[in-house]
Amino acid sequence: MSKPIVAIIGRPNVGKSTFFNYIVGKRISIVEDTPGVTRDRVYAEANWRGRNFTLIDTGGIEPESDDVILSQMRMQADIAIDIADVIVFLTDIKQGVTAADHDIALMLKKSKKPIVLVCNKSDTFGKTPDELYEFYNLGIGEPYAVSSVNAKGIGDVLDAIYEKLPEKTDEEDEENVIKVAVIGKPNVGKSSLINKILGENRVIVSDIAGTTRDAVDSEFENEFGKYVFIDTAGIRRKSKINDNLEKYSIVRSLLAIERADVCILMLDAKEGVTAQDTKIAGEAHEAGKGIIIVVNKWDEVEKDNKTMENYKKDVYEKLSYLSYAPIIFISAKTGQRVNKLYEMINMVASQNALRVSTSVLNNVLNEAVTIVQPPTDKGRRLKIFYMTQAQTKPPTFIVFVNDKKLFHFSYERYLVNQIRKEFGLTGTPVRMIAREKSDDFNAK
Repeated sequence: MSKPIVAIIGRPNVGKSTFFNYIVGKRISIVEDTPGVTRDRVYAEANWRGRNFTLIDTGGIEPESDDVILSQMRMQADIAIDIADVIVFLTDIKQGVTAADHDIALMLKKSKKPIVLVCNKSDTFGKTPDELYEFYNLGIGEPYAVSSVNAKGIGDVLDAIYEKLPEKTDEEDEENVIKVAVIGKPNVGKSSLINKILGENRVIVSDIAGTTRDAVDSEFENEFGKYVFIDTAGIRRKSKINDNLEKYSIVRSLLAIERADVCILMLDAKEGVTAQDTKIAGEAHEAGKGIIIVVNKWDEVEKDNKTMENYKKDVYEKLSYLSYAPIIFISAKTGQRVNKLYEMINMVASQNALRVSTSVLNNVLNEAVTIVQPPTDKGRRLKIFYMTQAQTKPPTFIVFVNDKKLFHFSYERYLVNQIRKEFGLTGTPVRMIAREKSDDFNAK
């Protein structure tokens, strides 16, 4: 059993995301004064009184809605209720008990899960607000008056959650998992891929571009290992970004890249590499993440025996700086080759975290220098004294030289290629930093 799960449930626009963000201590969920902003389940780790748990923020429930997005939000909330150990039912004390609150309360009671009833937007301090007593009519226990904006009453709610958590097990400790961000422009099939992997409708899938607004974490384990798949909002060109929500989503996608170990860059097989794909790929490359290029919708492409190789050649020409990234052709819809992703993810994650001993590294350096002499400039020749690895994720090497100005990019690229030839480093950027011998002290 992993850490216990606490799900926040309620109507749209009652302050679930603000409540969520306050508890986890950072602005993870998108907060905007527009109903229906949080569409998918958003996960984050939280701690109270020494107990770790996973907090889920959900899209607001509209029990009687026929809207396609709102109905899928309802389904996502249902899934969150099903997997939760404790449910926080968040209401709006200013609006009082609504018919939708009664419907949600009935649904929650049927789940037979422990429930903490929270009445948000109680912004005045002092005596218990009279409006609170109305919420006893929901029949799910004592209501807690809170204000997520100014943190009033949050501690009491957390105490109530703590008391309802299941007994702690020895298996709640942090587990080593590979974090995988699925990135790409809108509508390339990111959510469909994650749903195929998980075997359930974990994230909303629709033909409406921009459906996924938050970065959504989904834990997954199989015979290949343990993973957290992060579904991200599709990143559009800035010229097409008109509302604040989409700007937030792009920031969220970039943050997802930052905390990932491996990024799956998804391309649409029918569209090929676009200018926007180049921009997104550049973000992952600059962040030093392991990268796998996944060409989706391959089942929809007419093929002959040269189609795949020609496609790879075209991708590498347009994404020349990602020549180290492996390419896999899949169909998220049919599941074609999806199972091959796990070993590729494991391999790229290990390559991104590879550490080479200084002695072995300098043997490779000496051989490389013997094969191709360092360049000269105006009668001065570059001298390379030694090399050491400064860090992993990505592998970063420091080369100590006599003059950094003589360490031309072409020779740096040559040395990187020699290191790749010796150690592989498939799927990961490689950084190389030149320092003059006098900088030795600063490297320690």
